[in-house]
Amino acid sequence: LASQTFKFQYRLFEGDLSEADDQDGALVLYQPSFPFPLDNGATVFFRPAFPIIMDQPVYDGTASDFDSVNGIGDIGFDLSYGLTTDTGMILGGGVAGTLPTATDDRFGKNLFGLGPELLVGKIGKWGAVVGVLSHQWDVGGSGDGSINTTSLNYVYAFQLGGGWQFSSAPAISYNHDAEDGQEWTVPLGVGVSRTMVLKGRPWKFQLQYWNYIERGDVFAPEHQIRFSASPVVSAPWNE
Repeated sequence: LASQTFKFQYRLFEGDLSEADDQDGALVLYQPSFPFPLDNGATVFFRPAFPIIMDQPVYDGTASDFDSVNGIGDIGFDLSYGLTTDTGMILGGGVAGTLPTATDDRFGKNLFGLGPELLVGKIGKWGAVVGVLSHQWDVGGSGDGSINTTSLNYVYAFQLGGGWQFSSAPAISYNHDAEDGQEWTVPLGVGVSRTMVLKGRPWKFQLQYWNYIERGDVFAPEHQIRFSASPVVSAPWNE
């Protein structure tokens, strides 16, 4: 089975720049997950993420004001090998990367990113908790900057009954090349989700709220509201 996740993200910003506290932005993220089961019971999965930026505030230093910009961002992906043990432990590892596909230089660095990824979790009748730790360096591209970022995506989902879950999946990041005091981006997330069957197909709907308790001082998101819809389809290579 392959999930096709569509995420709508709305963020409110704050910072030291003039009018930073009045800025907001929205994007749609399409993130399918393609599993390739192996004979030993493990799975190789490929999960790209395609960001469609609908409204991104970008500071114009010349005019001392913000511009509203839209377009396509850099595509992220991970390719990993994973398995679930008889005790419910989830273990996996592979690579995470970034492709410089942004239609505007202000959305990306024109660099290819690549690095290792490690996945550890636990699943049971009560739900699941998972941590995905990765690090990326720049490995090519025409940009003048760099990529040197560690990320931790922590995922939890606790069963509430009737297809409902208490769940969220925030992503913490640490930019090793940022100025002192600007390295961390740390959101705390809460949310609810509901899984149901519509016309014979499983769907998962999720609503989350993130509060960024640690972020850059100059300009960074303070709040995020995220709604996602994930239909599950049968992967043709698994039939």
